[in-house]
Amino acid sequence: MRVVIGADHNGFECKDTVRQWLEAAGHSIIDVGPHELDPSDDYPDFARLVGETLQRGEADRGILLCGSGVGASIAANKMRGIRAGLCHDAYSAHQAVEHDNVNVLCLGPRIVGPALMEELVTAFLAAEFTGEERHARRLAKVTALEQQERETGLGQE
Repeated sequence: MRVVIGADHNGFECKDTVRQWLEAAGHSIIDVGPHELDPSDDYPDFARLVGETLQRGEADRGILLCGSGVGASIAANKMRGIRAGLCHDAYSAHQAVEHDNVNVLCLGPRIVGPALMEELVTAFLAAEFTGEERHARRLAKVTALEQQERETGLGQE
């Protein structure tokens, strides 16, 4: 699987570890940075890079790391076609893909340790969207919300 990965300054140290897990599992990695630690790095910048990589079809899934994972999730979910999930347990990491077709896993290294993080990444990447009617119906409603925002311009600042 092609996986794009990015982090802010709080996720920088564990990004290489996650990348190594992905490579060892045979995944193709696109690392959008950062490539050196900069305390002024902000999660929205890397959420944008991960999201744009997915939007262009260059990756199948994305992983974002920031201190708690919350900010990265918020930023990524502002982008068309991006369904980012913040997960702290393996059930949510696979269920988010199976039921909600989540394409970005957000993780907070300040919240979850390395062993759990590896379990979450593994569960996320092993899962597939079921396509069951009820899940497809709900996903269509989410897509309609995105379309409505683009058409009406409501919610724009």
